[in-house]
Amino acid sequence: MTYHETVDYLYHSAPLFQQKGAVAYKPGLQTTEALDAYFGHPHRNYPTLHVAGTNGKGSTCHTLAAILQAAGLRVGLYTSPHLVDLRERIRVNGEMIPQEYVVRFVQKHRAFFEPLHPSFFELTTAMALRYFADVKVDVAVIEVGLGGRLDCTNIITPLLSIVTNISLDHTALLGATLEAIASEKAGIIKSGIPALVGETTPQTRPVFEHAAQKAGTTLTFAEDDKEILNATLDAEGAYLRYETRSFGTLEGQLTGLCQPLNANTVLHAVHLLRKTSLGKTISDENVREGFRNVCDATGLCGRWQTLAKHPLIVADTGHNTGGWAYLQQQLHTLSDKPETRLFCVLGFAADKDVERILPFLPENASYFWAQASVDRAMTCEQLAEKAHSHGLRGDAYNSVASALDEARRKATPFDTIFVGGSTFVVADAMAHLEEA
Repeated sequence: MTYHETVDYLYHSAPLFQQKGAVAYKPGLQTTEALDAYFGHPHRNYPTLHVAGTNGKGSTCHTLAAILQAAGLRVGLYTSPHLVDLRERIRVNGEMIPQEYVVRFVQKHRAFFEPLHPSFFELTTAMALRYFADVKVDVAVIEVGLGGRLDCTNIITPLLSIVTNISLDHTALLGATLEAIASEKAGIIKSGIPALVGETTPQTRPVFEHAAQKAGTTLTFAEDDKEILNATLDAEGAYLRYETRSFGTLEGQLTGLCQPLNANTVLHAVHLLRKTSLGKTISDENVREGFRNVCDATGLCGRWQTLAKHPLIVADTGHNTGGWAYLQQQLHTLSDKPETRLFCVLGFAADKDVERILPFLPENASYFWAQASVDRAMTCEQLAEKAHSHGLRGDAYNSVASALDEARRKATPFDTIFVGGSTFVVADAMAHLEEA
């Protein structure tokens, strides 16, 4: 098989949550444990960091990976979902897993895994853990796929367990309350493994305290001890400049308004890692370099990312109320500029509570309601109807490409186009711009 034939096989033989939604979700670790045993428990060959949370876990994973890379380590990074190519999920020092490895992995092992009927995520997790062992990484940063307790990444025994924050998302699978979701994500807290939680609410904090007490391990709340003293965007909007308590001045390549909270969590993770043999190699300069070059070093995309200029096209994958609480502020900043009009190309997954998100959108923007190219996408007609009931006007487009093309046609070089609402919309936009 060619690489593209292999990818097509994986998408059609192993259900992909990114495409199918809840029908592709397989709670429980039985299949993962069978795959893990077959591949020789590869994650036992290198130390790991485990990161869960509703929002910010991708940024946290990539920033930690960039810092570890700056310290001279060979760093595996496993994240999800991908935007354009599934190999984005599996990287070593920023380089995607080779196409040839993916093809060989499937051809060599399909006779074993096909009878197990693994999900796409179970299979790619097994591939990532085996690949990291094969190329002899010094450490791997592993992002939870969904939840934590029953997530297939939860077979690892990390140096540090991190939960970024909790908000309402995937409620049909994880629970309808903050307490229930926190309980699922706290499932990555393990006996004797230090745990770090970035942000809490009055509902979630006791859940984490109970989980740590039950596991008999130490628990740090990053919000209780502010490392970030001040954060300001530089004049050109290229960096967030942080004044910190322990690391001096940092320049963050990630500029979203949510990033100071993620940065506070990352810096506390560094403090905890420095208590391990692995983390003793991390210098303050490594931290500064990691923050300054996180996107370049790890290939991170889709976090308040500039896709084009004149007009400015910005994309962000934020897709729940927690993420939109910050996106709202940035969009209002853009829409309040008298010399700049704001155009929004937006689409959502059908299983998202869009009624909770629409109130975050600025009323004085022009909207292009788009339907992404995945089965999970909410139809553009449904979205337009829901938006209309909130006083938001715009036309419906049956593809992201057509919506983006129309927004670009109407925009002047001085206007701004925001693309978002879901990972799928950003992915379609990036693919379309690459083809243009």
